[in-house]
Amino acid sequence: MHKIHSSIKGANNLPISIDCTAINDNKIKPLVIFCHGFKGFKDWGAWDLVANKFAQNDFIFLKFNFSHNGTSLSVKDDFVNLEAFSENNYSKELDDLQTVLDWVNSNAFPLKEQHNKNIFLVGHSRGGGAVLVKQAEEKSITKTCTWASIDTYDRFGTKAQIDKWKEAGEHLFINGRTGQKMPISYQFYSDYLQNIDRLDIKKTVQNNSKPLLIIHGTNDPAVNIESAQNLYSWSENSELLEIEDANHVFGSRHPFLEDDLPSQLATVVNSTMKFFKK
Repeated sequence: MHKIHSSIKGANNLPISIDCTAINDNKIKPLVIFCHGFKGFKDWGAWDLVANKFAQNDFIFLKFNFSHNGTSLSVKDDFVNLEAFSENNYSKELDDLQTVLDWVNSNAFPLKEQHNKNIFLVGHSRGGGAVLVKQAEEKSITKTCTWASIDTYDRFGTKAQIDKWKEAGEHLFINGRTGQKMPISYQFYSDYLQNIDRLDIKKTVQNNSKPLLIIHGTNDPAVNIESAQNLYSWSENSELLEIEDANHVFGSRHPFLEDDLPSQLATVVNSTMKFFKK
């Protein structure tokens, strides 16, 4: 197994930490780019095992940290930069994803000789929104798969809650794993309003004919299964796979110390690889 670690400049010149996993052979392979979700990071839970599984099946698997996700180059699995986290927004995540796409299509990409220029996107949770929008914007994307994806970026609560957020200047999210109080400044909502047309996931999916696989757990407490059903109903070229009784992370957790994927996540990975290969 060959794993390459890289770093490129993302939004506001903050670093995007990247790792690429592939079997070190002479085969020319498609590239899978994975986008994590809210309060997520590329080294969370079983994502390394996921990368290895894709690599063992003749893919290059790239996963990265959004520049403002709160981690750092030296601390990859904890939120140590809450100032950056506070200044994140949807536009910055889309810009980061575009920066990664530009990098893999350039001579700077360290696995360019193994890459067959076929690019697939996978997005988990809020990362699903990013890949759905970017699939429509970027011609180089061939197919896309969402795992437990949102169906709308408008997840801000009631008008009263938004008004309170505006008055306070920031809203605190409690991280259930670490207990941290994680701030999001009001600029997040302002950016959404300024880019509301671009961030309309429903319209984006309706106007896009590229192949899409939607995978979701029926027992997801974070993003209801109805979100997947909505995406499926809006798309003219999609498949829907519901994983019975699966939660938001398909049986994974952080830290994940086992050597094998949870059975539900293994089904997700195998189904995604099959979709990309056909």
